Amino acid sequence: MKIISKQGPLFSESRYKDTKDPCPVYDGEMWHIFGSGGSVRDEKWKILHAISPTLDGPWLETDPVTLNGVSGDHVAAPGVWFDRETKTFHMFVQTDFLAINGTVEYLESFDGKVFNKINTALTSVPQTEEAGIYDPHPAIIFNQKYLIYSGTPRVQKENEKFVSKPDIFLAKSESNTWKGPWQRIGKILDHHAIAEHHNQPDHPDYEWGIEGPQLIELPNRQILLNATCFLPEGKFGTRQRTFFAIAKQVTGPYKTLGPVIHENLETWESGENGHAACVLIGKNLHLFYQARSQTMGDAQSNDWRYGIATFDISPLLKKPIAWEIIRLQVRIWKKILPYSVFSILKKLKGYIK
Repeated sequence: MKIISKQGPLFSESRYKDTKDPCPVYDGEMWHIFGSGGSVRDEKWKILHAISPTLDGPWLETDPVTLNGVSGDHVAAPGVWFDRETKTFHMFVQTDFLAINGTVEYLESFDGKVFNKINTALTSVPQTEEAGIYDPHPAIIFNQKYLIYSGTPRVQKENEKFVSKPDIFLAKSESNTWKGPWQRIGKILDHHAIAEHHNQPDHPDYEWGIEGPQLIELPNRQILLNATCFLPEGKFGTRQRTFFAIAKQVTGPYKTLGPVIHENLETWESGENGHAACVLIGKNLHLFYQARSQTMGDAQSNDWRYGIATFDISPLLKKPIAWEIIRLQVRIWKKILPYSVFSILKKLKGYIK
């Protein structure tokens, strides 16, 4: 896939030092961005809210969202779904990505400004790979509601930096409503699966794990996973990258397509890019992402800002459809061709089952 257009930063000025974890939502009249607004220096956050009549802007940053029933400086990274039938915003937020006892909270809103807690969607599980849970994002895949999120066994401080080793996990709504309850399905993507472009836990210069996941069902019934990796090498402040992966089943296996924003970077995004969320409109995939510069020597001094990259996903849709046609033809051949002929075809076409 190639980027056909880019824009950013969406806000030249903001009330927040850092704007992170963007989640775009369209309510039928206005576009919304829900995200994390605050500072990476003290990790104190508000739920950022911005609106625009179109994807192209202009974007107006409004007052932060009010969360009734959920509080704390580390509440952040909202994943939001808008239900056009009930005209309801459904939000899932983390309570603390640096803790091993955090929760994922579920809230609802009818105006996108004030959200009320409905219940606790997920709790961390001590002494497991989900001792810490964060970056939740809702998804509907094949008419089933899911939550995808990052889970980590522990968080520790090394050389004045926090280090975490999260992988990607999935939960399924047993009621097929956003209220849950949620059945944990388990890990669907780990470090090893994307080793070609992601640092591995045993590396002496390991920085962080996989985070910021999102799932999207494509028109040809493939599933696109969007998440953030950390390159195997590089200095702090230059290694985060948004990447895509593809699968036929929601549980995987996922085949990585690699980092997707790595060329023709403008100054404001020259350092690294990360936690993103996509909106699919026709054959155009609009990726809202966070990025920061590397102009300042201290990475934390470079402010995180939002950008939008638009991809034409037509090439991604063509190949799987062609394979389905071939598989259909093979099923027919199996019925009409002699076994010996089919055996030859099977050897030539290793994908036939």
